[in-house]
Amino acid sequence: MSTQVILLERVEKLGELGDVVNVKPGYARNFLLPQKKALRANKSNVAYFEAQKKQLEAENEKQKKEAEKTAKKIEGTIVSLIRAASESGQLYGSVNSRDIANALSEKTGEAVTRSQVKVNQNYKLIGLFPVDVQLHPEVIVEITINIARSDEEAETQEKTGKALIADSEETVEEVMAEAEAEIEAIEEEALADVLEEGALEAEKERQAEAAEEAAEEAKKAEERAAKKAEKDAAKAAEEAAEEAEAAEGAEEAPAEDVAEEDKA
Repeated sequence: MSTQVILLERVEKLGELGDVVNVKPGYARNFLLPQKKALRANKSNVAYFEAQKKQLEAENEKQKKEAEKTAKKIEGTIVSLIRAASESGQLYGSVNSRDIANALSEKTGEAVTRSQVKVNQNYKLIGLFPVDVQLHPEVIVEITINIARSDEEAETQEKTGKALIADSEETVEEVMAEAEAEIEAIEEEALADVLEEGALEAEKERQAEAAEEAAEEAKKAEERAAKKAEKDAAKAAEEAAEEAEAAEGAEEAPAEDVAEEDKA
């Protein structure tokens, strides 16, 4: 079973703005619809999209051009994030998407939000890591985050392209294993948040659709009642006219009889 939706923007591996595609109900309910990336492909929404298509395409093109301007300013940027860490390079804490967005905005002067930073983990090691930033559905750039214990260390890492950690292969492997375990936990937590938010949005959407349908039914009922009242009024007027005509005929008949009697 699938759900048919109209895409309101380009969605990777799915389609372009205006495409009508079939997706799994959960994907539509929990992601596409609450994120305003699509509309259900019902009759009213199809009509709405066709009426607004040129405006939506123009707005999308405007946002894309603005994103491309921003992309030129931040693409390839190396952002330093100074954190306390052990000799093996493990952080006493972590670096998340919010930290990256704030640091990138501060360095470039361009507004970048947490949701635009495409990472599925919190970083727990010092070093240099590539990160994608999606400024628009069609505009994605890559930056590098440079996690270090000091400004001097960050500068050295940027020049050498290597993390300054103790030469202990076993320790690094242990750190990586811990980081992978945390990534899995974060992914599960993020998925739970998305599902919860999506469920709330889906319920709101269901209630809105129900209210819209009820209003439409009420309008139809009102139209039917008006037509019936109009029909009844026309019928009553017709019957009244017939009664008036009959009454007029009855009044004329005695007058004719009187005239005949006078002649006699």
